[in-house]
Amino acid sequence: MKLITKLLATAALMSGTAGVFAYPDRPIQLIIPFAAGGPTDTVGRALAQSMGTDLKQPLVAVNVGGAGGTTGSARVAQANPDGYTLLLMHIGMSTAPSLYKKMSFDPLKDFEYIGLVVDVPMTLLGKKDLPANNFAELQTYIKQNAAKLNYAHAGIGSASHLCGMLFMSAIQTDLTTVPYQGTGPAMTALLGGQVDLMCDQTTNTSAQIKAGTVKVYGVTSQQRVATLPNVPTLNESGLRGFQVGVWHGLYAPKGTPKAVLDRLVQSLQTSLKEPVFVKRMEDLGARIYDTKDATPQGLRATLESEISKWSPVIKQAGVFAD
Repeated sequence: MKLITKLLATAALMSGTAGVFAYPDRPIQLIIPFAAGGPTDTVGRALAQSMGTDLKQPLVAVNVGGAGGTTGSARVAQANPDGYTLLLMHIGMSTAPSLYKKMSFDPLKDFEYIGLVVDVPMTLLGKKDLPANNFAELQTYIKQNAAKLNYAHAGIGSASHLCGMLFMSAIQTDLTTVPYQGTGPAMTALLGGQVDLMCDQTTNTSAQIKAGTVKVYGVTSQQRVATLPNVPTLNESGLRGFQVGVWHGLYAPKGTPKAVLDRLVQSLQTSLKEPVFVKRMEDLGARIYDTKDATPQGLRATLESEISKWSPVIKQAGVFAD
């Protein structure tokens, strides 16, 4: 059935004159497997605008949240391989195989790869009235008040969950975790004082940090973020070797015709150099991947490497989702 669908899709891409490529001739859905307002949503909508301009057809961002991004990812894995349903997924594509006992798709078998998009550092945040004013004070405060503190995240398997898990492991202290349907709602809870701490990507936190509506205790990259020059890294603050980068990749359903994939790769590479997109990502502290990584080969190599990297970490922590 997949083969027939692929052949029909390939035939549909050709106009009446043999060899004339017609894709795309209608809007394309870009599935963002997280809630609106979150960091991946921010990247996805900026990318959709840039690629839509290049492809001369709208990329319509559609939020399909749930299960750490696997609900939306599964929808794309099962979609018609005609180039009109794409997926923007982050590091969770590499952690899901270890976190979830049962999955309806295989990240290494059920997708075609288009390329890497951006890599985003994360920030460790606290609510505005948390007594600790820097990371050293935070460590002391957590040790003294661990039983009454909570940590918000976007669900098991999310980047914010992974960051928090590594953070708690690094300081050897467990906190009560509170899952939300995306980091957008989690940030709302932090701003409202309902939760104490969270990790989130700079694409979602830079504005809040600059506005002073949250307290920031460090970034998770090895170097400081250019847009947040006064925020130290957690590594320099004492958590030696602590690093979490949230890479994002663009995918299509398995069986998507090569001609379509080639056009999408070309559009992605063009869009990653488009001035408005570049400025938007720079303002949010995101690092844009270069041409050699914005390819099917670059994305697949990263995915394979990251699955191997995170599998033993997650298994050792004993964290699993249903």
